Amino acid sequence: MTLSERIGRFLLVTLVWAGLAFLALPLIIIVAISFTETEYLTFPPVGFTLRWYERFLADTSYLDSIGLSASLAFASTAIAVLIGVPVALAITRSTLPGMRIVNTIFLAPLILPTIVIGAALLQYASILGFARSYTALLVGHVVIVVPYILRTVLASLARFDRTLEEAALDLGASGFSTFFLVTLPIIKPGLVAGALFALIISWINVELSIFNTTAALMPIPVKLFNYVQYSIDPMVAAISAATIYVAIVAVVLLDVMVGIDRVAASQK
Repeated sequence: MTLSERIGRFLLVTLVWAGLAFLALPLIIIVAISFTETEYLTFPPVGFTLRWYERFLADTSYLDSIGLSASLAFASTAIAVLIGVPVALAITRSTLPGMRIVNTIFLAPLILPTIVIGAALLQYASILGFARSYTALLVGHVVIVVPYILRTVLASLARFDRTLEEAALDLGASGFSTFFLVTLPIIKPGLVAGALFALIISWINVELSIFNTTAALMPIPVKLFNYVQYSIDPMVAAISAATIYVAIVAVVLLDVMVGIDRVAASQK
């Protein structure tokens, strides 16, 4: 390895570590602040206490909000999978005209501001009589997470070898069996990656949710948004840190179930 190659490699490694530090440092600071003994946000933290977590867990309204957010995230992701996979298969395999228009329509929420979708959903739900309800929130979350499922499954199908399906059909497998035994395992990494994105997008959404919340129906991001308008204390950091822990667990589960390398490779 020449000197110039060594310098280039050193600069590349330095840049990668700088990028990781830039992304991870805010999370580390939030977690550290959540253990401070002071009544205000401060870094580095002063002392060590778990009382902000205890106060957070003792407030049932926050637990209700977390339960609501989890319900919305998992339900919207499940519905988005049921919508996104068939649509992706139709877009890549159908010879009917207009498939590009269908693709554009389903991916449109990616380029539209979420706050615009939220305002439109409020008017639409008001006309149909289900505004500011769980159904309205669920419909909105499905709309914004479907593109993530669709995009990652389309990427998996782009390199799909259809002769594998044809071989299964020639050997006597039904279309149903071929999908679950051949197609689904191959697109699984892309599907899992899209589902993970969908869960995260639904969990952190504020702009759309805020249009359809009530005092008794408030996802955790909206509740935090309302809380910090009037009071800022380390409990906010404790709640935020708890969501970070959940995200870490989700990534570990993803690595165990599918393998992050396979998920990343499927998106190349």
